[in-house]
Amino acid sequence: MSPTSAPTPAAARTRPRTRPLPARLGRGAVLLALALGAVVSLVPFVWMLIASTHSSSELFHSPPPFLPGGDLLRNLAHLQQSIGFGRVLLNSLGIAVVYTALSSVLSAMCGYGLAKYRFRGRGLLLGLVLATMMIPLQVLLVPLFQMMASVGWIDSYQAVILPFLANSFGILLMRQGFLDFPDELLESARIDGSGELRTFYQVVLPCVRPQLGALVIFTFMGQWNSFIWPLLMLNTEDKYTVPVALNTLTGLTHVDYSGLMLGSLLATLPLVLLFLLFQRQFVAGLLGGALKG
Repeated sequence: MSPTSAPTPAAARTRPRTRPLPARLGRGAVLLALALGAVVSLVPFVWMLIASTHSSSELFHSPPPFLPGGDLLRNLAHLQQSIGFGRVLLNSLGIAVVYTALSSVLSAMCGYGLAKYRFRGRGLLLGLVLATMMIPLQVLLVPLFQMMASVGWIDSYQAVILPFLANSFGILLMRQGFLDFPDELLESARIDGSGELRTFYQVVLPCVRPQLGALVIFTFMGQWNSFIWPLLMLNTEDKYTVPVALNTLTGLTHVDYSGLMLGSLLATLPLVLLFLLFQRQFVAGLLGGALKG
């Protein structure tokens, strides 16, 4: 074969394809935008880290500090002394874990029932679940407060946890995950003598782990960051959650900005760890729920 002969089809297929210049420029612009977005999103966390190592007065110097200082241990000791941060952190963790476990199981069971059981009024019930998502929380505060006062649950953890266990978003998310589960597997499990609860927990639930992981993250974050309802329900300082306790650092004449920054930074760590543990299920669950009809 002469040097100027055309390459064989096999050689042409193995030749690496070169992206056209406009496509490469567009991809580079997208990557640059994503990098800038990541940097901008990290700025608040970097500032919280820097501010938590300085005193409150140093934060208002001109120019403000851009490097960590040496007051981290002092601020941590003052935070523990002023609000008992370790105690309120355990309070928030206990409430969030219990609420997440109960609400996730309840949402999964309700979503499974709406997806796989045929009964009269199912469409109406689904519409009511959707309608509750349009009711603002502020509208429910007064009647819920009266209900909790009537049963004597003011200043108790059950008043913080129980009223919001039925999460309409979680029910809809789990329903979308159960819609494509094959009915034949359910019939096979029933023929083999498996009860409904056993079929649900051992056959159905493991197949929707992505949606369940996304629900766990959303539910935990919502309860961990909840402020208005725990503020209304909890009157004893020993029972405060992290957002309520940090709010006490803001007074009429003095604000402990260093304590607020340090407390906020420490309060984000459980959320970051939870997302790192369930990030794969979180992304898969959101994509799965979006693509299913």
